[in-house]
Amino acid sequence: MNKKKSTKKAKSNKNEDLKVELQEAKDKYLRLYSEFENYRRRTSKEKIEMIDSANKDLLKEILPISDDFERAIKSSSDSKNIIDEEGVNLIYQKLKGILEKHNLKKMDIKVGDDFNSEIHEAITSTPSDKKLKGKIVDVIEDGYMIGEKILRFGKVVIGS
Repeated sequence: MNKKKSTKKAKSNKNEDLKVELQEAKDKYLRLYSEFENYRRRTSKEKIEMIDSANKDLLKEILPISDDFERAIKSSSDSKNIIDEEGVNLIYQKLKGILEKHNLKKMDIKVGDDFNSEIHEAITSTPSDKKLKGKIVDVIEDGYMIGEKILRFGKVVIGS
């Protein structure tokens, strides 16, 4: 009879040990699964950020070309230059469309707007009447945003 009790106790202890071991394995599995999910999310986020960063760098390099097109169009319409205005406008509109497709937006900066150091970069200041003191007197270079992030600050002259 003593032998049966010890055998039952041994089986009971073995079952308890197996239950504890199974629970530890489940915990280990859940931690490993959670770590993998976190890794997958993090690498996916990093990949998206890397692509966005590459796009920003490319768009930043293209912006001066867009500025040159705007100056050429303005110059040709002011001086009645002989260049093919329609062709230049067509190329500029295509470039503008590509930039807009990549969520690039030109900041709306006008003469007379209040200077805002968060979106404007003051290149210089010029003496002006009281009406334009602390306001934008001239826009040297337009500012651009990608979504809600600033890609290039608007370069302006402010009145002093």
